[in-house]
Amino acid sequence: MHTTDHPLGTVVAAPAAVPEERGAPGSLSVNVGRAACVAVPLLIWFAPVELDVRAAFSGFATDTPWFLFGAALFGTMASKTGLARRIAFFVMQRVGRTYPRLLLGLIVTDFLLTFVIPSGIARVVVMSAVALGLVEAFGLGPGSNVGRAMFLILTYTASIFDKMIIAGAASITARGAIERVGGVEVLWSQWFLAYLPCDIITILAAWRLTLWLYPPEKPSLTRDEAAYLEREIRQIGGWTPESTRAALLIELAIGLWMTDFIHHISPSIIGLCVGLAAVLPGIGVLSVEDMKRMNYLPVFFVAAAVSMGEVLVQTKTLDLLTGVLLSWMEPLLGSLLQSTLVLYWTAFAY
Repeated sequence: MHTTDHPLGTVVAAPAAVPEERGAPGSLSVNVGRAACVAVPLLIWFAPVELDVRAAFSGFATDTPWFLFGAALFGTMASKTGLARRIAFFVMQRVGRTYPRLLLGLIVTDFLLTFVIPSGIARVVVMSAVALGLVEAFGLGPGSNVGRAMFLILTYTASIFDKMIIAGAASITARGAIERVGGVEVLWSQWFLAYLPCDIITILAAWRLTLWLYPPEKPSLTRDEAAYLEREIRQIGGWTPESTRAALLIELAIGLWMTDFIHHISPSIIGLCVGLAAVLPGIGVLSVEDMKRMNYLPVFFVAAAVSMGEVLVQTKTLDLLTGVLLSWMEPLLGSLLQSTLVLYWTAFAY
């Protein structure tokens, strides 16, 4: 279907849907995102161009938002069944009772939960409950170095690990753009192995730097104080049929992702199929009410962002923006280190 009118579909395809969790406070970046989603379509509306209306909704026809939808189902499964908390306390109970070991355990757990909870905000919520209990177990009040270190490093690593594993909205969108624009296949296993050295370096560097910046007031927990972790594990209880099915479904997806270099099934297809299997009666663990409570705004935001990119390409707006950037950036591109820094900060500003 084509239209010779101005692209009304563009306005519809770019709703003020932003990737924030329900109840999360507004921020400057969120408000700027809302303004951009409204202002850019309006500018295109008054532009003297003809646009295929399908471009305005092209993002919904790509696999990127549906991959994110499948990942969101994973997170809902892990949260509902208590699988995320079970993994967190299982790791924390085994790392030891000293402050350095507990801090490292928090970072490693945050990394492991990235596979099952794609939302950085949701992971911070889960891990904050663990960290708060540990601070209370240490017997330290507000403003302690132990508490500040734990919450600071959890917030930082939650946003970093989303990019190093194809789980968060940013990495899923980047993968889709690379395949669509570059015309190359991006394997989940390839992405994971490429970033694995960075994961290890990030974990160790963040751990040591935090220990240096925030020395603890108390070096370790006593045996009685460390009993907090055992009490939490007992409170979670044994494996239920729902948590077992959720764990098996997530393990199946991770196994298929890790071996996609063999079968070459698209990671988005795997994520969406396993995610939808979680809704099937008798197999899955999610009910209709769970689906109603899910936050779908990130899915629509990513689809609208991809659609907006296609609109900018067709209207030559992207060429204009890129030309302005390259006009001052090209003279700064030189050595590998210099080019990396210039491209990084340009992308940050862009």
